[in-house]
Amino acid sequence: MTFHQLLMPSQVLYGKDSFTEVGKQAKALGKKVLIISDPIMDKIGNVKLCETYLQNEGLPYAKYLGVDSEPTDIHVDEALALCREEQCDVIVTVGGGSCIDTAKAVAVIMTNGGHIRDYYASKKLFDKKPLPLIVAPTTAGTGSEVTSVTVITDTKHDVKMMLKQPELLPTVAIVDPTLTISCPPPVTAATGVDALCHALEAFISRRAQPVTDTLALQAIELIMGNIRTAYKDGENIEARDKMALGSMLAGIAFSNASVTLVHGMSRPIGAMFHVPHGISNAMLLPAVLEFTKEDAAARLAEVARKVLKERVGLSEKELVAEFINEVKQLCKDLSIPNLKAWGIDKDKLDAVVAKMAEDAIISGSPANNPKVPTHDEIVNLYYVCYEYELSVRQQVAK
Repeated sequence: MTFHQLLMPSQVLYGKDSFTEVGKQAKALGKKVLIISDPIMDKIGNVKLCETYLQNEGLPYAKYLGVDSEPTDIHVDEALALCREEQCDVIVTVGGGSCIDTAKAVAVIMTNGGHIRDYYASKKLFDKKPLPLIVAPTTAGTGSEVTSVTVITDTKHDVKMMLKQPELLPTVAIVDPTLTISCPPPVTAATGVDALCHALEAFISRRAQPVTDTLALQAIELIMGNIRTAYKDGENIEARDKMALGSMLAGIAFSNASVTLVHGMSRPIGAMFHVPHGISNAMLLPAVLEFTKEDAAARLAEVARKVLKERVGLSEKELVAEFINEVKQLCKDLSIPNLKAWGIDKDKLDAVVAKMAEDAIISGSPANNPKVPTHDEIVNLYYVCYEYELSVRQQVAK
């Protein structure tokens, strides 16, 4: 291929107070809104804020607030039924990646029909435009507001279905850092490392391209330079603003360059053990970087030069080691647990680890990794991550 393609929402509004425009954006796209969110967003007032802006424009709306910590086909079916019943023609979602992924699925199924599972199992394509979708993320992490990806758990088969098609791209993304202030420290940490994974994986991906490289590097610098501050001081709007921007840039990067082994292994952990997506990514990141480091040495050294500017005169190998150590320290500072500390039972892991490795490979993401793993190597990595210690002395078994 001699050219590259870059997909983004039709409009991106970002910066402090950009959410005040949600009513105007919705009015330009439809006549009745379905708000998709969750009980937490309702409790802290973000849903009410959205309602106010819609009311200011005279727009009627219905609300689906049933999304849980991980989006499932049940959430999609419930929201879809309400959307049809209320005859909504535009969707607004306020919340984290779970709300956004649910809303994406509802938007495409509303016009294309069938069940979301149909488009995963048989690789069926969406052939009709989705309902207009406006997304306003309340975490700086998933980047889902600017991606053509949704991840929905198939509750019938215990599989996280990753679907990637252009029709899943939101119509409008509104990235307002003030919406992330309410994000508690553990969620700030999990989603922040998720965004870091997006950027790092996009940069080392076999499908990377010049534009995504630029976006990914900038995102890595923004996230690693601000995540600790956002974690410790959630009211720091400057750190929140830079995290929101970094997450958005990382989202554009990975949506166009794809993710790699971390995300491929992460989804089965979420599906089997109901670990939130950001946490499962963070649990895997340091060990996967060590597994991949020799095949991605030049790229990881380039990242190190970007974020560890004070480390001068080091060889490529030394730069890679320093960067991986910095990632380990970051995860330690953010209190990221290993699989065992999270509470995953070893016997239960033994029973499903082969299927997890198989599901990871089927997702396609590991094939984008600089070092493409075998099934047995993925199984071994799951066990490495089970009791992984965030120490510079820890090494992944060869």
